[in-house]
Amino acid sequence: MTSTLTISHLTKTFGSVTALSDVSLCVAPGERVALLGHNGAGKSTLMKLILGLIAPDTGDISVCGAVPGNPGARLQVAYLPENAAFHSALTGLEQIAYYMRLRKVDPKGAMDLLERVGLASAAKRRIGTYSKGMRQRVGLAQSLIGSPALLVLDEPTSGLDPVSRRDFYDLLDDLAADGAAILLSSHALTEVEARTDRLCILSGGKVVAEGSLQALRREAALPISMQITALNGYGTDIMAALPHAIRVENTLHLTCAQSDKLATLARISAMQNMVADFDIIPPSLEDIYGHFSRRDGQ
Repeated sequence: MTSTLTISHLTKTFGSVTALSDVSLCVAPGERVALLGHNGAGKSTLMKLILGLIAPDTGDISVCGAVPGNPGARLQVAYLPENAAFHSALTGLEQIAYYMRLRKVDPKGAMDLLERVGLASAAKRRIGTYSKGMRQRVGLAQSLIGSPALLVLDEPTSGLDPVSRRDFYDLLDDLAADGAAILLSSHALTEVEARTDRLCILSGGKVVAEGSLQALRREAALPISMQITALNGYGTDIMAALPHAIRVENTLHLTCAQSDKLATLARISAMQNMVADFDIIPPSLEDIYGHFSRRDGQ
């Protein structure tokens, strides 16, 4: 399948500062890719390059087969900045209708877009009365105009409450199912852990890790945590069999290397008559992100 976004060996410098170095990344139709990195890692620079706002020093970018910034690419790309700003005197409906006319799309569909992002009831209120989360929804609605093939989203859930965040990712799932390619930047690691297909970790302007969460877990090879709840009276016996565990009342906590996982599970299974409950806690995305960032010296 041809990628909607293809970035090959991209480098961008600003004076003596190298913002991006030999970055390569692809996003296919229907794929949700999270772009992760500390402040200054190069995420914003990469997004500006994709949008055609700045040009790379070396390397290539293809957006739907076109050069970023040219009319063909612009028609296919939507962008939502972290802090979307709109005219406070306009209503949400007026603002979206205005953007639709700019993109030569029938403005009669403005209410449908606002309903899709949960703003139908506030569509005729002035944006100056909206909360930050509501303004972010206006931004999301404008990014959906024209059914773009590529959505570039910078901290898109900033200002949204937990329910609105869940609804936002449900909407992204629907867009991806319809074939849209999605590249989003976020510091909310817990959110993107379960709602994206691949992760790209930038550190110091370089891609230090890229792949699915499962693939990055295997590559990082971080220890696995286990939690065992002993049946009454058996905590001491389990401790004797697992001397490296830490006991807190009737619960035992232990970690083991990935290579020791099956052997450890076998030892616990052999004591099943002593165990009331058992949980395996794999490394979180936060753990993985920290691992690859530290490995790069950041």
